[in-house]
Amino acid sequence: MRFENRACGYATAFAPGLTDPAIMAPDDVVATSGKGVVKRYNVYRNNVTVSLIDALAAVYPAIQRITGVEFFRAMARFHARATPPASPLLFEYGRDFPAFIESYEYARDMPWLADTARIERAWLDAYHAADLPVLAVQALGSIEPSSLAGVHFKPHPAARIVRSRYPAVAIFAMNRSDDPVSPLCSSESEDALVTRPEQDVMVSRLPAGGATFLIDLLNGASLGEAVAAAFQEAPSFDLQANLAGMISAGVFTAVQHGD
Repeated sequence: MRFENRACGYATAFAPGLTDPAIMAPDDVVATSGKGVVKRYNVYRNNVTVSLIDALAAVYPAIQRITGVEFFRAMARFHARATPPASPLLFEYGRDFPAFIESYEYARDMPWLADTARIERAWLDAYHAADLPVLAVQALGSIEPSSLAGVHFKPHPAARIVRSRYPAVAIFAMNRSDDPVSPLCSSESEDALVTRPEQDVMVSRLPAGGATFLIDLLNGASLGEAVAAAFQEAPSFDLQANLAGMISAGVFTAVQHGD
């Protein structure tokens, strides 16, 4: 127990400076004879920072493609120094990166970039989500029409919604491949649905009212409550099309009858 306490104390003193260059090497850090402690600590610190930048580049390849490698790595370096990892799993790193982009001074002329990053993060989370069978269309067909308004749905672990005031879905889609990027002549807001009905992650643009409809259902609202909220936001909301879309996209795993 004494050894564990000493090791924990050493790690607590050693770790903060790895992402903050203003912090000097701890006094009890030693090196082999003839090796400079400060120099070796700085090399280790640089390796940690580079690893975190590489992790962000792996999570956000579309963002790196949009900004260019040099801009991305400079931005990622600022983020890495401000936000140390909270998990030993590198794919978990960078959850705060979209919010950081939103406040990053040099990205202000790309106001859509943060929402595009949110879609990219949602893509990775959907990819790593648990495997569960998706809701079959027959499950709705077996419910009495008079009972439909009271049913609830069990969300699939991979389902994510990202709302944006910008055409973030289109921007994400055109930058997730190596194909040439065409000019985007749109300023319309786009809401993204991210799912994984089978092996591949899908990113779809939701129709008017679709995001409110699905967010309410994902948060436990009944079908009737979600439909009412969707129509209030978008009078053109198409219930049949949205029901078909949510089933084909695998947003839910089961239907639950109300009490």
